[in-house]
Amino acid sequence: MSNGDRRTITIARLKPKPLAAGQMLCLLAFGVLVAMQARGDTAGEVVRHILFGDVVMTALMAAAVLGFVWFRRLWRWRAAYVRHDGVTLYRGGSARWPLALVRDVVLAKNGMGIQTLRLVVDDDSEVTRELVKLAMLDGSAEAVKGGVMFAAAGMRGVPSGVTVN
Repeated sequence: MSNGDRRTITIARLKPKPLAAGQMLCLLAFGVLVAMQARGDTAGEVVRHILFGDVVMTALMAAAVLGFVWFRRLWRWRAAYVRHDGVTLYRGGSARWPLALVRDVVLAKNGMGIQTLRLVVDDDSEVTRELVKLAMLDGSAEAVKGGVMFAAAGMRGVPSGVTVN
């Protein structure tokens, strides 16, 4: 990948199977919910009942569509989910941090108990940023941590994240 005049280096990729399975499950859930909600003799009645029938079912259909969109977005970025161009660290298509501010990558559990790699950024906040969930990571967490720390150390001029035996 290329970012203008800078070459982009991929650090982490996502597993394709969980992303495809998530898309299929969301589509299946949406189809089942529509089938359960669709009642009526004419097409107009069916559409009205799907959209304005049971509020909970309509909300669940919206959640299934949002889940599909989220998994589809991850699918688009699966080949280069965590990457850098020598100046900026990117996660997917929306999150980015300057490499000069990256201090560490830590392993933590989120609120639901899912292990994630989190980024410690020196921007005067006490919050770490989620980098990638370990269940979706294609490769080892140590390799991703090493790649991010190597890129960040290269920005500071001191290769502190690299050990040579």
